Amino acid sequence: MSTDNYVLAQWNRLSAMPAGKWLFSKFVANKAPYFTTINPLVEELRNGHARVSMKKRRAVQNHIGTVHAIALCNLMEICMGVCAEASIPKHLRWLPKGMTVRYTAKAGTDITGYAEVAEDAWKPGEVVVKVWATDTAGVTVIDGTITLHVSEKPRT
Repeated sequence: MSTDNYVLAQWNRLSAMPAGKWLFSKFVANKAPYFTTINPLVEELRNGHARVSMKKRRAVQNHIGTVHAIALCNLMEICMGVCAEASIPKHLRWLPKGMTVRYTAKAGTDITGYAEVAEDAWKPGEVVVKVWATDTAGVTVIDGTITLHVSEKPRT
């Protein structure tokens, strides 16, 4: 991937600054406001990979005091989104087509989400992004895939 990717360039610039990861995360979450419900923090971003964390707090808990399944799905989606934006070639665009997840353990702590996609996957058609999240002990609490529809950007 060339360095002309806007999102990756902004990440590289901001993440090197004090509070830069926080600021980048706020920009991303405000782009799709429902992400603000989980207060995500982008921890790592590069071509084909993203790591995003969220704190366990009352606003994201369910009736048994663990992180709610939908909050976990929101984390998976923001991981996929920043990973896709940092990875996709300039001439292509993406839209989510489907999401499949398995809840594999109770999410009783802060959570870190991950997304990965092969660098050579970016072609028109379907692209599958692997997503998962772990608790503070490293136990996977959710895993799955998000399928994207990838197409050429219209020529202007």
